Amino acid sequence: MSARPDAVAATLVETTPAGTAEAADPCCAAPLPVLGRDVTVPLVTGGEVTYAALDYAASAPALQRVWDDVAAYAPYYGSVHRGAGYLSQLSTDLFENSRVTVAEFLDCRPGDQVVFTRSTTDSLNLLAATLPADCQVFVFETEHHASLLPWRDARVTYLNAPRTPGQAVATLERALADRDPYGPALVCVTGASNVTGELWPVKELAAAAHAHGARIVLDAAQLAPHHRVSVQELDVDWIAFSGHKLYAPFGSGVLAGRADWLQDSEPYLAGGGASRKVARRADGGVDVEWHTTAARHEAGSPNVIGVYSIASACKALTEAGFDSLVARERHLIDTVRAGLAEVPEVRVLSLFGDDAPRVGVISFVVEGWNSSHFAAALSAEYGIGVRDGLFCAHPLVRTLLGSDPQDPGECGAPEAAPGERSLNAIRVSFGAGTPDEHVERFVGAVKELVRDGAQWKYRTEDGRCVPDRG
Repeated sequence: MSARPDAVAATLVETTPAGTAEAADPCCAAPLPVLGRDVTVPLVTGGEVTYAALDYAASAPALQRVWDDVAAYAPYYGSVHRGAGYLSQLSTDLFENSRVTVAEFLDCRPGDQVVFTRSTTDSLNLLAATLPADCQVFVFETEHHASLLPWRDARVTYLNAPRTPGQAVATLERALADRDPYGPALVCVTGASNVTGELWPVKELAAAAHAHGARIVLDAAQLAPHHRVSVQELDVDWIAFSGHKLYAPFGSGVLAGRADWLQDSEPYLAGGGASRKVARRADGGVDVEWHTTAARHEAGSPNVIGVYSIASACKALTEAGFDSLVARERHLIDTVRAGLAEVPEVRVLSLFGDDAPRVGVISFVVEGWNSSHFAAALSAEYGIGVRDGLFCAHPLVRTLLGSDPQDPGECGAPEAAPGERSLNAIRVSFGAGTPDEHVERFVGAVKELVRDGAQWKYRTEDGRCVPDRG
């Protein structure tokens, strides 16, 4: 290992991006290098093929840049904060510089706090624990469960799925105006749907929330990897996202935004790091003075490598240029949507219609197919990894499929035999690391499966549809 520790500490500022040169036509720019891009997988029909990872909405592969940065730092890892040793001080600098990098990536306001968590789910559960007394929460049924479910100690109003962005804003305005009592309120909304990929009118929803005395938190798990996100331009109060969807799958997430609710609440976890001073009382008890900084909600030894990887990904995406990334992704989206449109048996799921702007997330069903069977065939016969199920957004997928709320269905578990209708869908998702060949292979595979059927027999095993090798 030849890199000096102080050079590693400067990586966030001085690292030269790899593979980010832009072509004259952004649509033709090369994908960003990702880990695992050359992995081959066996096909049930014989032979091997380069794996087409088209499940980015669940977890994106690590950028090669991120992996290289983590590998360069790993030998110099040390426990952060208060360590007197050189490596501890180095790690503390990297950890706190990462906080600054994330704040810049999100265009946070002066005074906003960046709290490092485990994931988007963890971030929103943390925020739920900070709600002031009698706070009402407003959330659309279209949300991922990470946004739908954390508000267990609050009064929650679940809003019906809108069919246009304008309807979403109008629905929220009516609900906020009619709330009783007219007290503190929080709106939780996604930036991009993890089912349809459609972009939500975040800025307009934020304006509606603020006009009615409410605050708003943005679930940017599916937005931040694809588009530039500005806390100030969108005027959201908080933003949450996960490293594993931002090409940094090392177990960390972010909650960033206004400090007051975070400072006024009890620590999310009690323990070392969150406490500033602990002293015994004369009566034998313990008095605790908690930090008022982000450390208040970061008890325990933090995931330094996970945090550093997020900062590295933020730098890499910024340096690659979101204009170029968006243009190239739009090309991939058009390729997939045009290909699926040529198959009459395919129905693409959508809330806002075909012309709605979206990220690289597309869900669909195929007439005459169990979705889990179709996804299994894509994997086993073509080396293509997609996702099937209800995508941890059960109410939304049920609405899009026109099912009764009591109809059986489970996220990722087929309840119908191969070939029979099932209450689930297929999702293909991609991003900055996806080569054209992967989406072209996917479109070709869909057409072949619908036209010719699967080449292999499949059965259900432990809740999954798998090739029958018996």
